[in-house]
Amino acid sequence: MQQYQPILESLQAGKLPESTAQVHVYESSLEKAGKTVAVMVKKGTEKYLVAAGEGDLMDALEGENTAEGKVCPLTHDNAIVLNQFFDYTKPQAFGTEIATMGLGDRLGVASPGHIETVKGHQVKPILAQQSIRELTLLNRTMADILDAATFAVFQEGYKDGYGADADHIKVEKDIAYALDLGFSFITLDCSEQIRNDVEELTTEAVHKEFADLPVDRKEYFVSHYLNKSFAVQELNISFDEDSLYKNILVYGEAIDFMEHVFNRYISTADRAIDFEISIDETETVTSPEAHFFVAEELRRRGVTVQSLAPRFCGEFQKGIDYIGDIQQFEKELQEHAAIAKYFGYKLSIHSGSDKFSVFPIIGKYTEGLLHIKTAGTNWLEAIRVIAKVNPDLYRRMHRYAEEHFEETLQYYHVTPDLSSIAVLDETADEDLPAYMDHDAARQLFHVTYGILLTAKSDSGADLFQTEFFTTLMTHEDEYRQGLVNHIGRHLDLLGI
Repeated sequence: MQQYQPILESLQAGKLPESTAQVHVYESSLEKAGKTVAVMVKKGTEKYLVAAGEGDLMDALEGENTAEGKVCPLTHDNAIVLNQFFDYTKPQAFGTEIATMGLGDRLGVASPGHIETVKGHQVKPILAQQSIRELTLLNRTMADILDAATFAVFQEGYKDGYGADADHIKVEKDIAYALDLGFSFITLDCSEQIRNDVEELTTEAVHKEFADLPVDRKEYFVSHYLNKSFAVQELNISFDEDSLYKNILVYGEAIDFMEHVFNRYISTADRAIDFEISIDETETVTSPEAHFFVAEELRRRGVTVQSLAPRFCGEFQKGIDYIGDIQQFEKELQEHAAIAKYFGYKLSIHSGSDKFSVFPIIGKYTEGLLHIKTAGTNWLEAIRVIAKVNPDLYRRMHRYAEEHFEETLQYYHVTPDLSSIAVLDETADEDLPAYMDHDAARQLFHVTYGILLTAKSDSGADLFQTEFFTTLMTHEDEYRQGLVNHIGRHLDLLGI
C-alpha cells in the first residue's frame, strides 16, 4: 500500500494529487463529499478508488484501510456507493428533445473514449447498452455494464448525463430486473410477437385468418382504419382490406405486448424511463403503412414511446457500411422520419455503426434528432489497437476467429466473403491494423467477440482475455483516441 501514500497525503491536505512512477491519477475524477475526498487511480492495468478523510462516503466505501485513508476496488458495491453520493454517476432518461447515441461498451473499458467523443456534440451518450444475447456470449451481467459506466463517468468527471439501455429485451423478468438495477432506457424487442409468415400467405388465407378473429377485435380495427386516409406530414396513408388485415395479423400480438409492458413496467416506474419499440428484428421490411399502424395503435392505447426502430430496406449488417439501393433507402427513410415526427418520437437506427454512406441522409431527414445504436464498433477499434501494438496476439485471435466463425451465424446475420481477406501468414506486422479497414475481416471479428473473449485452453486457462485486456489497458490512451476518431466520424456525418 506504500505506493498510494503520496496520493493519500495529497488528498488529506486538500490538494490534487499528482501521478507517481507507480500510480496514475485521473485528475478529472477528484471529488469531495462532506469531509471525504476521493479520486480514481490506475496501478499497472488495474483501477481503484482512493479516498481520504472522514464521513459517510469514507465509511460507505469498501476497501483496504491504511493510516492515511482507504484504497477501494471497483466493485458493484462501490459503484452503488458512487451512485448514492454523486447523482451524475446514475443513468437518466433524455426523452425526445435531444439526440441519443447507444454506444454499448462490450468490453467495460470503452466509455472514457465515448465520453470524450460526445463532448461538444448535441447528443447524449447511452454508455451502458447490451442485449441479453451479448451478455450471455461474454459471461457478463446487466450489473457489470452499469457498474462500468458508473466508474467511467466518475473517472472522467462527466456531469452532462448518460443513459443505460437494457437493449433488445424480450422477457418480462429481465425488464423488471433492469429497471430495479437502475437502467434508464428499455428497448423492447417484439420479434417473437411479430409474425413473419403472413407475407407468404395468399390473400384468401389472410382474409380467412382475419375472419377467425374475435368479433370485437375485428370491429375495433375496422372502424378506425378500413378505407380511411391519414395525412402524415406530406404522406397520405390509407388502408384497404388487404393491407389492414395483413398488418393486424403481423403486428397485432406485438402491439398488445407493447401496451402490456408499458402499463405494467414503464408507466409505473418511480422515475422517467426512455421506452423504445423495436420492430426491426424481422425478415419483412417495415412499410410506411405498417409503421403508421403500430404508432397509431400505441397512441390510441395511451402508450408513450421515446423512439421506434423500423426494419429498413437494404441491409444493416454488423460492422460495415449500408448494403442496398441508397435512393430507395432515402425515399423510405424520409417517410419513416415523417411518421416519427408526426407522433413525436425519435426514429431509431439499429446496427448503425459504420453506415457512413447513409449517415448524411439520416441526419438530413431526422434533422439530427434521432437515436442510433453503434455498439460493436468499439470492439473493432480495440482489435485495431491490438493489431498495432501486439501483433502476435492479433494473429492468434485472427486464426481462432476464422476457425470458429461458423459458430456465430446462429446469432448474427452477416455475409462476409472470408476468401477476400488477405492471407495472415503473408501479411507483415505493420500491415495488420489494415485488416480493420476490410469489410470481411471487420465482420469476422465483429461476430466472434464472445468466442474470442471466453476461449479456454484444455487446462481451463483463458486463451486471449487476460492478454487482451492487459494490452488494451497498457495502451489506454491510444484506444481512447481511436474511439474519438471513429465514433466522431459517425457524429460528423450525421450532422449532430
